[in-house]
Amino acid sequence: MLFGLIMVLTCTLGASLLATIDRETLRTTLLAALGCNIAWGIIDAALYVMGKAFVRSRNRGLMQAIRSAPDDTAALAVVREALEPTVGSHGRHEDREQFYRSLHGIVANDGPRSALVTTDDIKSAVAVFVLVVISALPSVVPFFLIADPLLALRVANAVQVAMLFVVGFYWARSIGANGWRTGLVLMLSGTLLVGIAIVLGG
Repeated sequence: MLFGLIMVLTCTLGASLLATIDRETLRTTLLAALGCNIAWGIIDAALYVMGKAFVRSRNRGLMQAIRSAPDDTAALAVVREALEPTVGSHGRHEDREQFYRSLHGIVANDGPRSALVTTDDIKSAVAVFVLVVISALPSVVPFFLIADPLLALRVANAVQVAMLFVVGFYWARSIGANGWRTGLVLMLSGTLLVGIAIVLGG
């Protein structure tokens, strides 16, 4: 949703910089924003599925390397090499080693492998597409309710900026962070990114 909001806000704020604003210009801007969000919704959904497939493929390769190791010492070395960049120096050395041994036991007794792309992946990809597309829809409402093209455009911009805050607020609440602070930071940083995109001709 954040990506979709930034995309449509780039279109509507960019239109605000035009010397003249009329209904036809707004219609073109609106269609461009919707078209961009539909296109990027498809791309984001495809990249989501590709990312899940990549992670599963990488994990399969790692598990195969562990299973094909000549002995437990070599297998643990594979696990350690894969996880140490993430685990780092957290905890005690003996606790980390126990963690590696536990993972080795899980992999060694793992059941049948799942498909690279699952039904849940496809459902999630559809959800990604829908979220990206619907993030553009609130910008449509002012154009139907307000006759003045410039005022409608300004209201649409305000709605998108407010939605950046709302999305940041609820995202923070879902991960236990401060909703007001995160929403404000996301609103300001999202608007800044839009400004950079406009300056660079995006």
